Amino acid sequence: MTKRLGKSPESFLPLTPVAFEILLALAEGERHGYDVMIEVERRSAGRISPNPGTLYRALDRLVQEGLLTSADRSVEGERRRLFSLTPLGRAVAAAEAARLSDQVLAARSLRLFSRSDA
Repeated sequence: MTKRLGKSPESFLPLTPVAFEILLALAEGERHGYDVMIEVERRSAGRISPNPGTLYRALDRLVQEGLLTSADRSVEGERRRLFSLTPLGRAVAAAEAARLSDQVLAARSLRLFSRSDA
């Protein structure tokens, strides 16, 4: 895959649950891969628990698409590959959140679940 430069954030949608969780995990700042995996598991209460192969393939794809950047740095004396959101990645995460919010509103309007279920 290659970067989709000049594309609208909406052109990346829908995101896979793992990709969206990765973007959410990086919304507050850069993290190394293992830290991303722990944050995804924490945020999803264990419902999404990517194995390292799945996680790193998704991270690499998001870098190739221009949603993330990666850089090798020394962290606590060890070489780590740190990932961070690009402005496009942040915009795509916001667009996916809006898309999902619209779906939740539609489900509520159809009385498929109530606010207490969310």
